[in-house]
Amino acid sequence: MSQHDLFADQRQQRVEAAAPLAARIRPRNLDEVVGQPQLLKPGAAFRRLVEAGRPVSMILWGPPGTGKTTLARLVASQSGAEFVAMSATSATVKDVREVLAEARRRLEVEERKTILFLDEIHRFTKSQQDALLPGVEDGIVVLVGATTENPFFEVNSPLISRSSLFRLEPLAPPDVAALLDRALTDRERGLGERSLGVSDTARSALSERTGGDARLALNALEVAAMLAAQRLSDTIEDEDVAEALQRRVIRYDKTGDQHYDIISAFIKSVRGSDPDAALYWLHLMLEAGEDPEFIARRLVILASEDVGLADSRGLLVAAAAAQALSLVGLPEAAYHLSHATAYLATCPKSNSIALAMEAARVAINDGPTPAVPLHLRSTGYGGAARLGHGKGYLYPHGYPDHIVAQRYFPDNVEPRVIYRPTAQGEEADIGARLSEWDRRLGRPERPQL
Repeated sequence: MSQHDLFADQRQQRVEAAAPLAARIRPRNLDEVVGQPQLLKPGAAFRRLVEAGRPVSMILWGPPGTGKTTLARLVASQSGAEFVAMSATSATVKDVREVLAEARRRLEVEERKTILFLDEIHRFTKSQQDALLPGVEDGIVVLVGATTENPFFEVNSPLISRSSLFRLEPLAPPDVAALLDRALTDRERGLGERSLGVSDTARSALSERTGGDARLALNALEVAAMLAAQRLSDTIEDEDVAEALQRRVIRYDKTGDQHYDIISAFIKSVRGSDPDAALYWLHLMLEAGEDPEFIARRLVILASEDVGLADSRGLLVAAAAAQALSLVGLPEAAYHLSHATAYLATCPKSNSIALAMEAARVAINDGPTPAVPLHLRSTGYGGAARLGHGKGYLYPHGYPDHIVAQRYFPDNVEPRVIYRPTAQGEEADIGARLSEWDRRLGRPERPQL
């Protein structure tokens, strides 16, 4: 080895020694990667692509700290390609073109491919993505994009169509625990030389309270180890972890994919009559800083969409919670949102209103232009009587039980059943009443949902 190479190696070692624990312990091969069995189990498409050494353009989609950068580096090292990293938050169109030009030169002169790792690809503007597209199409670079956002919302369709999509999941607590154990025992790259121990409860806290984020867990472990050393202790305890973490990490992006997934889980839990799960999702959103007015609006919608006439008070409770929120704000309005959530989750459920709305739309869109019968037309202006408006109208309050048989549909539209009650809650009483009225008035039989 030349003196120049020796000094270069020494400088690199100093840089690596100063790096955070999460960077030092980064996996060097696929077997060191924890979690992501859907990508890394024997026979998985991603593993086969990497081991074959013939990388294709891909997008790695998943939460922070799940290994996107690590996997991108392994794609490059396994194929012998040059690894070039760019951040979408700082790169310009000029930078993209320079990378493509150098990648072309490398391919032509050195016969070596370039892996372009583009972190936060969802932040790339359309012009930046358009500048990158020709290089991907021509194979000048193999793109490995990383994103925490749903790429179908954020990445240009041409780039998506030319890339394989691989989704990463948050690490499970046992995977995080295995990573922590490796960091504590690895003498070369981890904390092994300190001979540190960790209590079972502290280890569990680090594994379970970091949201499946390996980088966050390792950073917290490094801080906790420093705090234990300051106490002149060779064991990391609960107090060290609590101070390192400060508070539980909630993986929730109010503008991204999680926003839609979690509100969906919340609504489906209320609809599914599970108050416990519904309250869990509600308070996860509140703890993460979700807009409480957005939650309140969803509850008001659900009160008619999923509870409806089975308990009409549900709409009153939801609307009252929304009004209370505007009056008192958070944190106190958490009581009202919890009240409405628990009430709606425990109500009998009916989607008859939603079905009736759809049936009404079908009747309108598939039928003729409606002609309002003369006896139903307005009589509230002078001359209406001369036009025959209101002639023959039967005033229901003048008849037994305040009902009377007469036509209410347009003259040119065949009467049909649009509203069908369920047997849920108060709607069962409505259904029974309607059945009796239909029989007496000669209306079509009304099937029950």
